[in-house]
Amino acid sequence: MNRQNFYTSQELDRLDRYRDDAEWLARILGQGSTRLLPVWRNRHPVDRRLKPLSFPADRQPALLELAREQVLLGSDSEGTVWVALDLSHLEQPAHQPSLPEPDLWRDLRAVGPLVDSRSAALLAQARAMLYWHRQHRFCGACGSRTEPARAGHLRICSNPDCGRQHHPRTDPAVIMLVHDGDHCLLGRQPTWPPGMQSNLAGFVEPGESLENAVAREVWEEAGIRVGNIRYFASQPWPFPSSIMLGFFAGAKTTDIAVDGIELESAGWYHRDRLIASPEDETFRLPRRDSISWRLIETWMRDQHPR
Repeated sequence: MNRQNFYTSQELDRLDRYRDDAEWLARILGQGSTRLLPVWRNRHPVDRRLKPLSFPADRQPALLELAREQVLLGSDSEGTVWVALDLSHLEQPAHQPSLPEPDLWRDLRAVGPLVDSRSAALLAQARAMLYWHRQHRFCGACGSRTEPARAGHLRICSNPDCGRQHHPRTDPAVIMLVHDGDHCLLGRQPTWPPGMQSNLAGFVEPGESLENAVAREVWEEAGIRVGNIRYFASQPWPFPSSIMLGFFAGAKTTDIAVDGIELESAGWYHRDRLIASPEDETFRLPRRDSISWRLIETWMRDQHPR
């Protein structure tokens, strides 16, 4: 249960102490040990082997000037400093020197499970931060334009009579494996790939504890009452900007009544059936980079908290 989930930053120093140091920021943007991670409309450049591409900052001053937003992500255990660049305003990034052709810009949803975990975490952080910037170009209080500050970790309203500060936001969502003996509850949303079944999940509402949200979502979506709610682990999920909070919950009732809105169907599945899942259009489990899969895998191995 202590295993890091996919997309989780590992051993990354986020360098908060330097975010207000303009001199330091200018210096590291001229060094080869600083790598630039460009993002274009939620897509990242990768090579033919699906290895994410980055660029040395000292050789790409034009790329830095071209970017609409720059976000300092942090430094890794090898001392490399990582900076995300937003190129989403360009019609086509491949028209710029040194940038790859269009078919090498891939969405993290598609390539995330195929790249190494460290790269996936960096791309997830870059994607989430730049998405936040694009969604908060205007102040929610007065409507004026906002300007980036603190190396991309803050936006400030440009209206001097307002001046409100806007910080990056992450939406908390609970995801739960409901179990009853050797059976667990899985549901299906109509937009999912054919045959896919997964855990129930939903966003935490204002005034709710995480445990309240677990019980409410299961009741609303499947008509099941639960108890013995135990926290398992969390996972950043940048599609577009969530933190998934994983739980196990014991069923107090077993009669299913799907809401017909979030779920089109739900059912109780025996552990043996999940272990023998064919993983095709008749029946499949969630993608392997998700905490949804980890919850199911942990339960299949009978290693869940009780």
